[in-house]
Amino acid sequence: MNTLLKTESLEGGAVLLLTLGGSKGNILTLALMNQLEQTLDDLYGDDALKLVVLRGEGGRFSFGASVEEHVKDQAPSMLQGFHRLCRKLVGFPVPIASLVEKQCLGGAFEVVLCSHFVFATADAVFGCPEIKLGVFPPVLAAIGAQRLGGPTMERLLLTGDSLDAQSGKNLGWVTEIFATNDPMSELRAWFTRNLAPLSAFALRQGAQVAREASGLLTAMGAPLDDAESRYVNELLPSHDANEGIDAFLARRKPEWKNR
Repeated sequence: MNTLLKTESLEGGAVLLLTLGGSKGNILTLALMNQLEQTLDDLYGDDALKLVVLRGEGGRFSFGASVEEHVKDQAPSMLQGFHRLCRKLVGFPVPIASLVEKQCLGGAFEVVLCSHFVFATADAVFGCPEIKLGVFPPVLAAIGAQRLGGPTMERLLLTGDSLDAQSGKNLGWVTEIFATNDPMSELRAWFTRNLAPLSAFALRQGAQVAREASGLLTAMGAPLDDAESRYVNELLPSHDANEGIDAFLARRKPEWKNR
């Protein structure tokens, strides 16, 4: 089994690379989420830090949150932990960048939505297929309109459709598209051009005021609470939500009853 989260200090301590691992698809288990949250907590006092980079191990970002942890008896605690992590990312004082290669699905896509910068290789694919399992992605519902635009958010949420890197760039959400052979070198070059010459203190101030002014912090408050409440109190007790998860785990076609 791979290490859940690897850390590497770069650029003389100005950049911290956090690499998601632990499984072939870099699944966001509750254990990995908790480890990532604790690592972010430990970084608050690092005054020299200018950028935190999230990347997946093995040439892909992540298949998303654990479907096994979406079952009825585990989903409430999983959602609480995941939303706590996403709030931490949105409110983090240092800019966060996600470097996305290949698949970035479900909860992983929602994590990337919380980033300040999104860098993608040309083969990157973003999507939240939860609706195909009879559920919906609360973080996408809460902040997707601000990050991607309302029509795109609704299309992705209601159809489970995906978004490629160029479409994300056209929306203004993907910062840059990198070559697939060495994207980390391109990210470091981007950092050298754009953030390295700047004051880490000014970056912290700017990142926080931008998140406050954009309304993103507000959206991660009551709107996310409402989405989580609907998920736990209305969706989880339903037949179709449980059928969708069970069918996925059993690798069979779901049999919806529309209730």
